[in-house]
Amino acid sequence: MTQLNLSHQFLIAMPAMVESTFAKSLIYICEHNEQGALGIIVNRPISLTLGELFAQIKVPLNQPELKNLPVHFGGPVQTDRGFVLHDPVGQWQSTLTINDKVGLTTSKDILEAVGDGQGPHSLLVTLGYAGWEPGQLEHELAENAWLSMAASEHIMFELPAEERLFAAMALLGVDYATLSEEAGHA
Repeated sequence: MTQLNLSHQFLIAMPAMVESTFAKSLIYICEHNEQGALGIIVNRPISLTLGELFAQIKVPLNQPELKNLPVHFGGPVQTDRGFVLHDPVGQWQSTLTINDKVGLTTSKDILEAVGDGQGPHSLLVTLGYAGWEPGQLEHELAENAWLSMAASEHIMFELPAEERLFAAMALLGVDYATLSEEAGHA
């Protein structure tokens, strides 16, 4: 049996997840293999800005245009740890290369480069990530908890957070309001 690989895909939370941490979430899957899956919620900004985060970690942010960008809630796992989703991949100390364009970095050197204006041209900084144990995501997909689709860097990096879920749905040709909370199986 072929291993399902949803790396570089979006997951869209179905309406039945209304009381879940993932309600109305758009998740970018960074890695999916036999050991499980790791993703970043890309449409959930928190009240913390990049300027405030850089001040907390004592890294100068000499890019005034970035100071008010929001940090995002990336998921419920390791919410005390920072993750930087970025394009291009670059050469950082601790990067998961997702494809030839996008990487996920957890090392401080990327933030220092961003502060100096030498970082990637597109980035999304999160606290935490979403994780699934082996087979868990496949089970949730079979239970119709998620819609999956090809990811779009444009949606992730260029649109405001509040537009990302609806833009992804539009690419599928589906209006979120028309989705049913009841799952069906053919």
